Amino acid sequence: MHRPTPPGDSRVTGRTAALLAAALTVTALCAADALARCYPFGPRTRSVNDLGNQYVPFHAHLWDLLHGRADGGLLVNWQSGFGASFLPDVGTYLGSPFALLVAVFPRDEIDLAVYVVTVLKTAAAGAAMAWLLLALRPGRWWAAGLLGASYALCGWAVAVSIYNPMWIDGLIALPLLCLVGEWTLRRRRPVLGVLIVALAWIANFYTAYMATLAAGLVLLLRLLLAELPRRQALAAAGRAVGTVVLGIGLAAPLVAVVYFGTKHAYPGREGHFVPVAVDDLLARLLPTTYSFSTPALYVGVTALLLALALPFHRAVPRRVRAGWTLLVILVTLSLQWPPTQLVWHAFATPQGSAYREAFVLCAVLVIAAWHTLSHGPPDWRALGAASALLALIAAVASRSTLVHGYTWMVFLPAVVGALGGLALLATEGRGRPAAGRRSAVLAGCAVALLVGGQLGETAATSAVASRQRLDHLDDYAPWGERQQRQADAIAGADGWPRYRTEPGRDQTVANDPLMVGGQGAQYYSSLTSDVLSRTLTALGGGWTSRGRSLQSLDNPVTDAVFSVGARVHSPPDPHQPWLPQGGGPVTVSREEVPPLVTVRPPGTPAHTGVPAFGPSPYRNQERLLGSRVYTLPRATLRTGAGSPPQPGDTRRQGLLVTAPARGTGLPAPTITARCAAGDRVFLWAPHFSGTARLAGGGPDARFRSDAEGTQTAAMQPLGPVPASGRLRIELTPNRPSRVPDSGAVGCLDTAALRTAVDGLRAGAATEVTVDDGTLRAELPAGSKGTAVVAAPRIAGWRCAAGGAAERPAGEYYGLIAVPLDGSATSLSCTFHPPGLRLGATAGGAALLTLILLCVLGAVRRRRAAAPRTPTPEQPERLTHAL
Repeated sequence: MHRPTPPGDSRVTGRTAALLAAALTVTALCAADALARCYPFGPRTRSVNDLGNQYVPFHAHLWDLLHGRADGGLLVNWQSGFGASFLPDVGTYLGSPFALLVAVFPRDEIDLAVYVVTVLKTAAAGAAMAWLLLALRPGRWWAAGLLGASYALCGWAVAVSIYNPMWIDGLIALPLLCLVGEWTLRRRRPVLGVLIVALAWIANFYTAYMATLAAGLVLLLRLLLAELPRRQALAAAGRAVGTVVLGIGLAAPLVAVVYFGTKHAYPGREGHFVPVAVDDLLARLLPTTYSFSTPALYVGVTALLLALALPFHRAVPRRVRAGWTLLVILVTLSLQWPPTQLVWHAFATPQGSAYREAFVLCAVLVIAAWHTLSHGPPDWRALGAASALLALIAAVASRSTLVHGYTWMVFLPAVVGALGGLALLATEGRGRPAAGRRSAVLAGCAVALLVGGQLGETAATSAVASRQRLDHLDDYAPWGERQQRQADAIAGADGWPRYRTEPGRDQTVANDPLMVGGQGAQYYSSLTSDVLSRTLTALGGGWTSRGRSLQSLDNPVTDAVFSVGARVHSPPDPHQPWLPQGGGPVTVSREEVPPLVTVRPPGTPAHTGVPAFGPSPYRNQERLLGSRVYTLPRATLRTGAGSPPQPGDTRRQGLLVTAPARGTGLPAPTITARCAAGDRVFLWAPHFSGTARLAGGGPDARFRSDAEGTQTAAMQPLGPVPASGRLRIELTPNRPSRVPDSGAVGCLDTAALRTAVDGLRAGAATEVTVDDGTLRAELPAGSKGTAVVAAPRIAGWRCAAGGAAERPAGEYYGLIAVPLDGSATSLSCTFHPPGLRLGATAGGAALLTLILLCVLGAVRRRRAAAPRTPTPEQPERLTHAL
């Protein structure tokens, strides 16, 4: 018969189960990476998609901050996007306490640091779930550890969150928040419950929101199953709501900043949710299936069998069976219904994977499985029914293209092991007390089968996901010789804040300045500001991720505007196969540029409101520079056959160009124009993909855009105009592309640019100092007009000239602007992240309320004349009912 854990040993048992879950999780993850030969156990990189582009670079910047080596602080990141608000990025990517562990690793092992943090967080999720399971119901400690690991190693974890490490904080938060719900039900640990809610929302508010909803559903079911009097049930629900409100209030200083940061971010794609087919949905319950756009619901065959057996397990009270089965069904349906999908995602359709809440269903399945096993191993009737349901699921799933031959190679042995282990447990449970040796042997064999089967199938599932990600997503090399050479070159040229050092156009990842240093335009975040993205795009900059990943712009005019005095030039990244291969040195070019703060004469557009950019990036650059330096020649575009190309579609204007068909012998499309000899030629073709070069010499300039509009190409230099003044640009598109029908070619007069730069330097600030969110400049006496700071005018900047009071900064073509009347000899600007004051107020109110509640509780207990000893009836009733 089933022998529940003695109540006195519950804490020790919980710790043991948590340690087992953590150990199984670490073992499976490391074995999977060794099997897939992925970093750090093999040559294949694990830095795919946003892991390489965002999360590793942000952790590298955190390392620099913790060691005092970063440009900026918690308020402003001066290395990215010419100056970006950093606190929202902290709340989005770096809020987890685990992130601080990167500080103990060497800087050049940042990839290993992020890997270790990821594994430890996943193990913590398993430990938290194991602890929760024993808090919900007593049972075998090893079974709680096994199911805790099933949750931590669910399909969502190994296929989705493993390369989105900040989401794993939600995986940890869900069982912890359910545990808080248990405490509110039993009137225990109110302060600790508030702190756990606060920590969950600070670590990652996005997944914490989903986890909070899930914990609310679990608590609601627990209240219904407990059959408490209405007054007690409402009181418990009220305590839970109050705990959540106070916890979120304590987290408000960071959560509010993130919220307002999203309001000022460049708008993303407007998505439309389409439910997946039933066969694809069920396929994701099986091991080794992978897809970016379907819910990863795998929890292991053992947990799935136990969850399927719950409705048929007669040892479980009927209400418990019905309640948890219904919750599993409702959560599953909520994943497929658009209105509830919006609720799970805070009423915003996610960009990318549409099933980011799938870990909630994985948790509910595991908890349902625990309610099956904790009441004793299911009998043959229940196991038979569960096996029949599992066979039906497999039959329907077999129609999905997500199921492959190796799925059955892993699934069938896992089913045999799970059924064998559960059957042995059922046999051991029916054994007589006198047959202790036989029962111990049966139990040991059962545990070996269940644990071994789970480790094998999970390691295989994780390994397949790692290999599949490399086939479906962009990937990036870990820190190596290339990044080290870039970092060394930047360190040798760095002159911040006298001038900026740009990491260069040939980027390694989208957040190169955070990885290798410098202060550039590159910036990739979910919180990339709207003003930055629109400003750089208007100047001819390129971007990916629909405008939220901005690239460096190799242009001497924008370098002068943004005070880029040193620029790094690197060979193409050898890890990217689409780039031309071939090494070369990392070089640095230097230019005399104005300082960060310049003074524009009276009458500039900043005095008459916010000026608007025009359609030409060349003219827009001149507007920011304040001088005319470009000639825009009349250009003629011809196909290889010599005829004018066809117009593009009406959504994106331009002329359609394609590569000549093979075997025709026709030349490539060309652009011809005339400019002054010696001018520098630039080509702006944001929707062109391929290469362009000046006929007769000059390097190939690479342009990369796509037909879906998720990325556009940056303006590129092509070389000097020949002595004849006639220039011919040869285009080699690698897909059907569009070139602007006018204004694509610009010829830069370098002498005029030098004159303009000298003029700006003559009246610019004599000294500029920058310290996190504060910028100060000393101005020449009698400065009149507009002081322009070479930083985007993101929301939160306040400035003052001389001793005047600070006011919200003005805007000069997207940059910070401050009017000058000739009396001020200094300028100061400070940055206040939007939402910080409101969040601090809410956080202070929540903290004060928590302190008052603690004091009132202590006074009430002290004043109680005769404290009543808690009677055991109510906890026993709860335990029996649940």
